[in-house]
Amino acid sequence: MGSASEFDPALALSHKFPDTTYSYTERDAALYALSVGVCLSDAVDADELKYVYHENGQESIKVLPTFSTLLVLRSGASGYNLPGLKYDPRLLLHGQQYIELYKPLPSSCHIHNKVSLAGLHDKGKAAILEIETKSYEKESGDLLCMNRTTVFLRGSGGFSKSSKPFSYTNYPVNQNPAVKIPESKPFSVFEDRTQPSQALLYRLSGDYNPLHSDPMVAKVAGFSRPILHGLCTLGFAVRAIIKCICRGDPDLVKSIAGRFLLHVYPGETLVTEMWLEGSRVIFRTKVKERKRTVLSGYVDLRGLTSSL
Repeated sequence: MGSASEFDPALALSHKFPDTTYSYTERDAALYALSVGVCLSDAVDADELKYVYHENGQESIKVLPTFSTLLVLRSGASGYNLPGLKYDPRLLLHGQQYIELYKPLPSSCHIHNKVSLAGLHDKGKAAILEIETKSYEKESGDLLCMNRTTVFLRGSGGFSKSSKPFSYTNYPVNQNPAVKIPESKPFSVFEDRTQPSQALLYRLSGDYNPLHSDPMVAKVAGFSRPILHGLCTLGFAVRAIIKCICRGDPDLVKSIAGRFLLHVYPGETLVTEMWLEGSRVIFRTKVKERKRTVLSGYVDLRGLTSSL
């Protein structure tokens, strides 16, 4: 790995990322839904069958809002390649995800992505990189969603040119996924058991990182076996909120913020606690077996009925 002194953060700020494209079909949307637990405990769940089947044909199925995270897959690894920034992919950690939904995702679509640098921070032993991707429907030009992915590049810090650590952010501070969990009793709690093959199913949506499938790679990384994708856990949590708070309507989801705190092993039980504060749902997801918090964040909703 190259020296951090070779990296010029000022040059990174002027770097132009190439646009990317992504296409998906109804099959991809349905496969993703199954991979984040749709109809896992009930194959004819009235709230969830619409994500995998519709009586008028597959083109009429609904798409989960977290499916939007797949649209940026091709902006991923290449998006971390800033001029002069050296890092070991094995030491990369996905720290946070922020999503804005501007309109419901169609069941199939050709996507045009515009990628930009949203944040860069020197943390001494690590660099924090934030990549923002805006996804447009190719035919209409309509903006569908925005993803902001935050990654920790361990071993890539120490590039500041002065005594003050370098830090750059170009988005509002209120979009930070860090939240204070209320001390009150949750408004709702939802329990979901993942399957031992959950990560193998989720990876078919395009994230083929061997950390989630290869026992040896997982062991080298410090885990006893392959772990679940963080975005898969986020999919489970948001699905719980749609089911418990949105009464099964995914179109109520306006934005999503998630902070990945700890790994999940496929087969473990996820318990998502939810607190309703106005139109915001603060959530925390724990692994029941280990009694550890693995994910926290919030979901902002639109048009929530007062009857809740």
